[in-house]
Amino acid sequence: MLELLALLLPVAAASGWFMARRSMQRNTSPKRADLSSDYFKGLNFLLNEQPDKAIEVFIQMLEVDSETVETHLALGNLFRRRGEVDRAIRIHQNIIARPTLNRDQRSLALYELGQDYMRAGLLDRAENLFLELIELGEYMPEAQSQLLEIYEQEKDWGKAIEIARQYEFTTGVRTSDVVSHYYCECAENAIQQHDQREAQRMVKKALTTDKQCVRASLLQGTISASENDCKAAINAYRKVEKQDADYLPEIIEPIERCYRATNNMGEYKKYLTELLQRYGGVTIMLAMAAVLKEEQDDRAAVNFIITQLRKRPSVRGLERLVDYHLNSTEGSARDNMTILRDLIKKLLTIKSSYKCQSCGFEGKTLHWHCPSCKRWNTVKPIHDIVEA
Repeated sequence: MLELLALLLPVAAASGWFMARRSMQRNTSPKRADLSSDYFKGLNFLLNEQPDKAIEVFIQMLEVDSETVETHLALGNLFRRRGEVDRAIRIHQNIIARPTLNRDQRSLALYELGQDYMRAGLLDRAENLFLELIELGEYMPEAQSQLLEIYEQEKDWGKAIEIARQYEFTTGVRTSDVVSHYYCECAENAIQQHDQREAQRMVKKALTTDKQCVRASLLQGTISASENDCKAAINAYRKVEKQDADYLPEIIEPIERCYRATNNMGEYKKYLTELLQRYGGVTIMLAMAAVLKEEQDDRAAVNFIITQLRKRPSVRGLERLVDYHLNSTEGSARDNMTILRDLIKKLLTIKSSYKCQSCGFEGKTLHWHCPSCKRWNTVKPIHDIVEA
């Protein structure tokens, strides 16, 4: 309300000045009386905290031309911010309909109307306006950015790729990392349709666009594994280390299946040892503990976990240690260990596993497109005393 009143005060002043000027130019006393009556009627609504009625009066008084268009644009933007999108649309449509506007004013009104349509969820209308602006060569970066948002919402990845490349050409801002995710979206659609060849083609395009695309390597590994090409899958998964080591926890389980399928667990153990030395991390450590348990026994796994927890404490490591001890504990000691395990599991249940490096959004699922800030490739596995 305060924001609206603050804007209406100068609008009222502008209305009075504008209409007084017009009246003086026309020099017709009856008209001045009518205008004065309307003006004071609007002021009365304003002073009685009836801004909506005041707006209608002032808008009717103010004809849209080069001298008043900024005031109308300001009112339209205010309505959009307040959520009164229908009013904003009417004001901006009224501006565009005026033949007296210059090119810059009309282009700005088109862009504002496009944002109104976006806010109202009328994506097809917004798309047409932004495409018109691009054809006119006006507000191109802004229009292209809005179109990207539209195509992402509609999951029209082909158009998104095209506009992203245009945006990079217009602004010089690198978009290859985003485009690679668009190709990955296409690949996932192809996988759902059981079109492995198309999925592979899209993954290759993603990696050609951005060699550092972790998501593309994970998809490549998944596709290869589904085709029983475990060697190719292992090679794909191992690329993740050089692309972004923060995502290593995502490859441990699938790469273990591939090594096991090829009867090459010795190479798997060697790879885990290398990763543990270079990066540490509870997921890698627990995978190594499972290998030691399989090769030797629970005691070997327990001793290994204890050694690792002294170097880097973690709740997940403690949980696994308690699980191993439960296998060899009886009586009241086992009851106490069970209580401890349940408490640890509860802690892990309420703790998020992933966090956006941009806005801080946390969740239990890996989102390549942050649900909060809408940025790509900013959500990563959490590495701390609970999850690391």
